[in-house]
This record gives sequence, structure tokens and C-alpha cells, in this order.
Amino acid sequence: MPLDVVETLNSLVSIPSVNPMGRDVTGDEFFEYAMTDRLEEIFQNLGLPSVRQEVEPKRTNIVARLDGEQSPDEVGQVIVFEAHQDTVPVDGMTIPPWTPDVRDGRMYGRGSCDIKGGMACMLAAISRLAAERPAGMPTIIMACSVNEEHGYGGALAMGRQWSRGECALLSRIPDAVIVAEPTLLNVVVAHKGVCRWKAHTGGRAAHSSTPHLGDNAIYHMARVLSALETYARDIVPTLAEHRLLSAPTLSVGVISGGISVNTVPDACTIEIDRRVLPGEDAEAAYQHVIDYLSAELGTSVPLKHDAPFISSNGLSDDRNGQLALALQHVAQSCDAPGEITGVPYGTDAPAFDEINCPTVVFGPGSIDQAHTCDEWIEIEQLTSAT
Repeated sequence: MPLDVVETLNSLVSIPSVNPMGRDVTGDEFFEYAMTDRLEEIFQNLGLPSVRQEVEPKRTNIVARLDGEQSPDEVGQVIVFEAHQDTVPVDGMTIPPWTPDVRDGRMYGRGSCDIKGGMACMLAAISRLAAERPAGMPTIIMACSVNEEHGYGGALAMGRQWSRGECALLSRIPDAVIVAEPTLLNVVVAHKGVCRWKAHTGGRAAHSSTPHLGDNAIYHMARVLSALETYARDIVPTLAEHRLLSAPTLSVGVISGGISVNTVPDACTIEIDRRVLPGEDAEAAYQHVIDYLSAELGTSVPLKHDAPFISSNGLSDDRNGQLALALQHVAQSCDAPGEITGVPYGTDAPAFDEINCPTVVFGPGSIDQAHTCDEWIEIEQLTSAT
């Protein structure tokens, strides 16, 4: 019997699967292992074979397969429905994160919008296809990745495995991938990528009553920040342009330094976010920032850069046009907007685009409700998406 999308989402939201976002953490709510177990149970109940791919301890991709009318090893096609298992942390939430609450036409709870709502829609759709077996159906792969919120590691591992023909349920690159994200049922064909890293200034500690005996790392970082502000305003917007995404950007989002107000700080750290357009290389963008700062500051500022802790190129619209038009037609036939568009945020999609697989992003809900203190999704969006 086909799954009910609201009941399915209720069961998914009730299972914590928090991405620690690089922090040292303890607690059962962290990592995706409980969600993976639940997904395996759902696939078993639907009679679908599934396989796991461990990416890190407690972090395992899971892939299930619904066979189509014709074998993909011969002439049959393969479509992948992909959704990530993890959510962002729950710090600061004003509602119980793991107690799904349906009221006023919405479901509330962490992950309801990003992206367990889209995952529930895909599961409900596959369950219906498994029951009805419509003529001409391609083989459907349901792929659920880990670690999307802090590096896209699960999707990258999937893409590499598929390109090498090493997945027991998928012996070749699929013909199309639809990545679930909250797009308000519009079809995203392009989005930005990102490179994030930490930069450090050093100094020499001293008592604040004799600051001349020290070397203030925060003052050094102030010069770095001034140069980065100029770079973000005057240089980055001139480096590239995309018809759907405008220009690339740079932002500094975190700063930390010093141990007490009465101590001259000997260290200061910032975290830099550089959004790249399709066609830009994230690693090259990282190096461009380093070279600019070196030219502007010379050796007067003791500045060091860590290797990026996240580096992902953007989603290109070079090869997904036919898929996007087909999905647009289907979406609009179900009274969804289906607008072909681009977005500034990142997704798992580049991991599949980079193995030459046409990939688009599509799903229920609005990015404005993702990651919020009272995260929610409209029930109507769930039924339309399904």
C-alpha cells in the first residue's frame, strides 16, 4: 500500500539526525545512523532491495532500487531521487525539534522543510510506483546521503561509486538525478558553490598594561578584514557572472581571538565564505583570495590560511536543460509553478553534475523556512510535490 506523505514525514522528523557541523559532540541526536536504519526499514517494507555505503563512522549512505520495465543494463533508463539524511543543529529552536506538530496546514519540526519533507515526498512517490508499476516506468533509485549540511561528503562518495560502477544496485552513471531541496516546486538548474576556510593571524602575548611589549594579533586581523572588505566589494563581483545567479560573493562570518581583556592577544582567527559560480573553480577562488591578501599586505601581517574545510563547485545548467523542461511540464500539470531558476545556496547536485549526469534540484517548501527556530513546511506543498 502506498505511503502517506504526512505520516511518513512525521516518522522521519521524529528521528534526530543532526549534523555536528565539524564540532566535537556527544549524544544520540548526532549523526545519521538512526535515520539510515529507519530508511532501511521503509525500503524493506516496500519490498525494495537496498545497500549501504559507509562514508564515516555513524554516517552511511543508503540506496534502494525499484526496477523499471526495461533493464538499465540494456536499454532501460535510470532516474535517481536523492535527498540528504542530516539536519542542521537545533540550538535556539523555539519548538520541540523532534516532536512533529501538524497545525494550521503546516508540519513543524527540525528537518520538516530541509529536507525530510522532500525525502518523504520521494518515498511516497516510489511507494506508489512500486504498487502500480506503470507502463514504461524507468528504474528508480532512491539515494539518501549523509553530511550535506557540512561538506556534501555523502553525495561525493555516491557519485564516485556510481562513476566507477561499484554500487551493487547501480552499475553505471544514471540518466538523471533529481535532488530534493526546498525550491517551492520550482526547477533549479543552476546554483552557486562554496569554499570555506579559516585564516589566522599570530602575535605575541603581553600584559595589557604594557601592550608595547606584545604584538596584537587582533590588530593584524583588522588589516586583513579591511582588505577583505575591499576585495568583496570591488574585486569579487568583477570575476564572473551568470545569467541566473548574478555575481560571486565573499563574506567573513566568524571571528575569534584573545583570552582576556587584560592580555594582548597572540592569535586571532576568522572564517571566510567564498561563493563561486558554475564555471569557477572553488580551489582557484581560494587561492585568488590568498594571492590578493599577500599582494595587499605583504609580509607586514603574520597571516596563515588553513586548507578549505568545505570546497564545492556550483551546479551548471550546461547539460540539464532537457531534464528541467520535462520536470517543469510535469510540475505545471500538477498546478505547481515549475519555474526554471537558479539559487545562491549549495546542494548535493554538483556531485552528480560532475560525473556528467543531468541533475536538477526540486522539492516542496521554501528555503526561508529551512534552518529556522520554528522550522515548518506546508502540507499542500507535500501533496503537490508527491
